[in-house]
Amino acid sequence: MPEAGSALGFHLIVPGARLPADGAAAVGNKAWHLMQLARAGLPVPAAFVLPTGWCRARHGGAADDAALRLVLAAGIARLEAATGLGFGSGRRPLLVSVRSGGAVSMPGMLETVLDVGLTPTTVEGLMRLTGNPRLAWDSYRRLLQGYAEVVAGLPTAPFDALVRDAVAAEQVDDECDLDHRALRCLTAAMLERFAVLAGAPFPDDPMEQLAQAAAAVFRSWDAPKAATYRRMNGVDDTAGTAVTVQVMVFGNAGGASGAGVGFTRDPASGAPTLYFDFCFNGQGEDVVAGRRTSTDPDRLRRALPSVFDDLQAVAGRLEAQLHDAQDFEFTVQEGRLYLLQTRAAKRTPWAALRMAVNMVEEGLLTPGAALARLDAIDVAAVVRTRFAAAQAAPLGTATVASPGAASGPIAFTSAMAERLAADGTPAILVRPATETGDIAGMAQAAGILTASGSRTSHAAVVARQLGKVCLVGCGALAIDFALARCRIGEVVLGEGEVISLDGNSGAIYRGAIAVVRERPERELAIVAGWRREAETGRAA
Repeated sequence: MPEAGSALGFHLIVPGARLPADGAAAVGNKAWHLMQLARAGLPVPAAFVLPTGWCRARHGGAADDAALRLVLAAGIARLEAATGLGFGSGRRPLLVSVRSGGAVSMPGMLETVLDVGLTPTTVEGLMRLTGNPRLAWDSYRRLLQGYAEVVAGLPTAPFDALVRDAVAAEQVDDECDLDHRALRCLTAAMLERFAVLAGAPFPDDPMEQLAQAAAAVFRSWDAPKAATYRRMNGVDDTAGTAVTVQVMVFGNAGGASGAGVGFTRDPASGAPTLYFDFCFNGQGEDVVAGRRTSTDPDRLRRALPSVFDDLQAVAGRLEAQLHDAQDFEFTVQEGRLYLLQTRAAKRTPWAALRMAVNMVEEGLLTPGAALARLDAIDVAAVVRTRFAAAQAAPLGTATVASPGAASGPIAFTSAMAERLAADGTPAILVRPATETGDIAGMAQAAGILTASGSRTSHAAVVARQLGKVCLVGCGALAIDFALARCRIGEVVLGEGEVISLDGNSGAIYRGAIAVVRERPERELAIVAGWRREAETGRAA
């Protein structure tokens, strides 16, 4: 067996575990930060990580599936010892998530598989352990959907159709309202559908699930969307991803549970306020994948005030420890908060400038460190756009994920957005959800509008980084791809018709509207002063 902690072994993520000498380059940005949080006593579920060397070795043929299974078994044994649970147990089952993580954060570009380890035996064990049959069957059907897409490479549409059929049969709003009996039937239907589409039954061996999931996460490094992101952001193609195997915590455990994504500061404006989305009785993919519209975050404060207080405290501790605004993923299980990830927050240039100034004023950064952080930004070009005058009644409204104002012709696909941009007319990319697979079109668009999703979905995060106006969760939007048209409220619009997005109010208008540009004069003056002082110091 490879030695634990070696290039082709694993590293533990538990309180007191040794930090690898090579840092994030060895274990990926996600695991590196989790190790630091666990050592600091923050609530991180136990985990182990296969270093990035595994990805490179497998790519070059230097590590095979047998070696991968061997080290996974050793890591699972350590998690079993840490938790008192058993992988494959019919009484106290251990379930895990299998997560990606390159040395440089690539939001939503690599893959994750949740709830690994559920089988006909362990689903019964999870019910015994938790007394919650709905949790057990909901987690099982989630595993089937995620595994089918990420590991087996099956189309998502047949499984989505089964969910829609179940929702319609039960006459409820969505899958979150299905009870345990309906979910058990849905899971059975998904198992049958998987066997037909894959040509083989869904694996009921937990170690087989784990090995296949880990291999799929390694493969996701070479996915087209990941390669596009690396090309756009100058990330080394040969670096590879790590794979983190982490004990599951369940945001779908009931009304005092949920999943969320938070920013320690507003990544759009830079305001020093906690900014987050939360999905009650859901798992992390519900938020970050952009397929569901998250609940008003104020509901969490009202329903679970102690968790809200914990979030506020965690935000402060993260910034104090890491000296930067953070984007963190979290789960609440039956009123208890767990951290699953943190990374430096992607932010608009306006927000970057404001955060740098505020953090110097708060003592978190020196002026020199703040200037270094702003090196990649053309500070003189930082502007914020808004429409020049008040407008008539909008077609509809949505949630602002990235601010500003933009007009352009409608494009329903990433390919159309790219074609229009090539002709010199940046489009408004109109989609059902913000999907990271659309990154090439997003990069060429003037703005993005979606029918579902949240401010903190992976694609919304990317839109902010790209400086694109982005509105999400427009309930009045319905798209008909077959006829290349959409309806916003009572108005039908065809592809190519011009609309305008107000990324300050969330309003959507028909036609083009003139914009006004504003500059952050206070912050620009402060940064100019830092630079003069730095020049004076060097001259002296």
